[in-house]
Amino acid sequence: LYPTISSDTYNKVWTDAQKDLDIQLQREREEFLQPEKDRVKVFKMLVTSYIKYMQIFRNLEMAYDQLIHQQKRTVIRQVLDGVMGRILEVKKEMVGLDNSEFHYIDNILEDLKLLPQLDSEDIEVPIPRYFIKEKLEVLQQREKILDQILLDAGLQTQVNKPLKAMTFEEAIKVIQVAERARQGRCRAAFMKQIYLEEKKDRQTKLQVQMGPGPDDAATCIQKVWRGYIQRKKTEKMREEEMIFLGMVSICLFFRLFPMYMADVETGCVEFAPGSGAFDPGMTEQGNVINQFLIHNSRTLEVSYSWNKEAKWRNQWLLDEGWDFLQDHDPELIKEEKREEVEEEIRVQVDELMQKKLENLKLAVDGEKSDKQKKGKKSEKVRAAMMSLVHRTIDSLYRELAEEGLLIKAKTVNLSDYVGEYSYLGTTLRQADTEPMPSLADVRQLIALYGILPLGSQTVHEKAPLVKALLLAGPAGVGKKMLVHAICTETGANLFNLSASNIAGKYPGKNGVQIMLHMVLKVAKQLQPSVVWIGDTEKIFSKAVPKAEEEMNPKQLEKILPKFLKALKAQDRVLLVGTTNRPFDAKLKPFCKVYQKIILIPRPDYASRFVLWKHIILQNGGAITNLLNISCLAKVSDGFTQGHIVQAVQAVLSELRLLQMTRKPLKTAEFMTSLARQDPVYKEEEETFKVTLRAMLTGCLSSSPAMSLSRHI
Repeated sequence: LYPTISSDTYNKVWTDAQKDLDIQLQREREEFLQPEKDRVKVFKMLVTSYIKYMQIFRNLEMAYDQLIHQQKRTVIRQVLDGVMGRILEVKKEMVGLDNSEFHYIDNILEDLKLLPQLDSEDIEVPIPRYFIKEKLEVLQQREKILDQILLDAGLQTQVNKPLKAMTFEEAIKVIQVAERARQGRCRAAFMKQIYLEEKKDRQTKLQVQMGPGPDDAATCIQKVWRGYIQRKKTEKMREEEMIFLGMVSICLFFRLFPMYMADVETGCVEFAPGSGAFDPGMTEQGNVINQFLIHNSRTLEVSYSWNKEAKWRNQWLLDEGWDFLQDHDPELIKEEKREEVEEEIRVQVDELMQKKLENLKLAVDGEKSDKQKKGKKSEKVRAAMMSLVHRTIDSLYRELAEEGLLIKAKTVNLSDYVGEYSYLGTTLRQADTEPMPSLADVRQLIALYGILPLGSQTVHEKAPLVKALLLAGPAGVGKKMLVHAICTETGANLFNLSASNIAGKYPGKNGVQIMLHMVLKVAKQLQPSVVWIGDTEKIFSKAVPKAEEEMNPKQLEKILPKFLKALKAQDRVLLVGTTNRPFDAKLKPFCKVYQKIILIPRPDYASRFVLWKHIILQNGGAITNLLNISCLAKVSDGFTQGHIVQAVQAVLSELRLLQMTRKPLKTAEFMTSLARQDPVYKEEEETFKVTLRAMLTGCLSSSPAMSLSRHI
């Protein structure tokens, strides 16, 4: 009946995380509010805060996932979302100072006594498990509905795993093995019992011969003392149970728990909003560049406002052995429900007023249409849009799925995107050589800009908003895999608006506009959602090839900015574009749509070494001394993850897997398979760098929020 050990353990994890958070806030108040002009020093302060918040984030997420007390979880959830938002705020300022989305902080990690090789968790962005756990039933039901729709439309076939037939001899062998194992276990237990009985008899005879000794006296004393202690514990437990049942006076309660006689109140750390905007471009003229860190934070209010109302927090963190049911506090629920009722009434009143306003607008529009015959095209579009208003979300969902615009995301976790960190980034920069970003850096950016905002409504509303993300890189580096990983980690719907997928599905001048309106309505209603545009450079291409004229890829070019404008902070909808030929697009409209541009490079040596081992084992291979992984990592320089996967799958056929026990894998087998593929040549990589430099420069001139990546 009493709280388990795990509850006490994770209560301590929560307490320690809260203490670390208080210390971090105090440090920010002391350091960040002091005027500082040194860009390098401020960047180091930012990176240190980033790592500290990441550690706090990990501990809070662990406590939230393991604790079962609902009101505790509510408080932890609020702080957890605030810390996630604070991480995104600090990341934004790091990008502004470093002029790059990718940072090389191995020297700062060493100062903090953290090594990336050993403490990679300290810089890896954790994915909160509640993103999926708290809506698992809804996601499973939605998946069943989508599978049925796709089956009915003929877009998906029923996949039944074939059952392997077992012969009569194999069945007898399995039964024999199980029965022999059972008999062996019974025989071992019987022999152990005989051995223990014989050992006890020998010890008894020896004690009788030698008489009582010091050990016997100590044992007797221990028995008496333990009995006394146990009786006291039992008496206390009985009194606690009586208190819980309300059968003991309050005087006895305070005699048992004197610590509750004091009025325990928590402190509150608040930061009044102040002036002083941060302008990274003016720091060289002497402006202070670090006071923004607290003044402009929107997530600190979310993280710590709970301290004002949670005067019972310290009582939760004290000895709670008497609260063995982990029950709720009814007063907190009443206070919370009062606010909810007020909000519900306010929403209902707002809806009634909006309906009246819409009816008035329709009446006015009807009078104008009788008097004027202009604007017939806009009226047709409006009529089409109004027809969608009266349709249910289920019908729109079914139509989009039947048209192939709403697709089923593959089950891929972000951790499946294997890649190591760049451990020599700072060293290379000191030698005036700009390092290429690593795959682990790409994984971090996907988690920060894609997964965390989509998974948490609070983070999406309060943290810096990213509506559109562009993943650019050669074919085979895993761009589509990252799109599916975002959907898997957040439970998001996936809409495929690639030019090749929407061609001919909604014809007419207003067809594309109606299609986007349907997608936007379903994506908002069933958020989170990801709208994916593959080969997005075709939409902004300078010239359409003759072979693609019927596909009309440029029909989304003018509508996409309006689509993004319709997305508000409360709409957890992310536009993700992928491209392996960004140099074919017109840069100005391209940069107008995509707010963040992430270059996904070829894997470096460390990542290739890990990839070869991971992919070989994943496909059923075994690594022996005859297989030199280091050699494969070296000779595969210039090849992408897709090339390595194809090479491994070509070698590890069913026949080769059967032969592996007597004929181990050798390095030459994979090298031969890899040699049949074309790598990413340096000329293509240089073209990527030049194009993305131009894109980011154009984005900088059009939007101050964009940053010029130093690695380009």
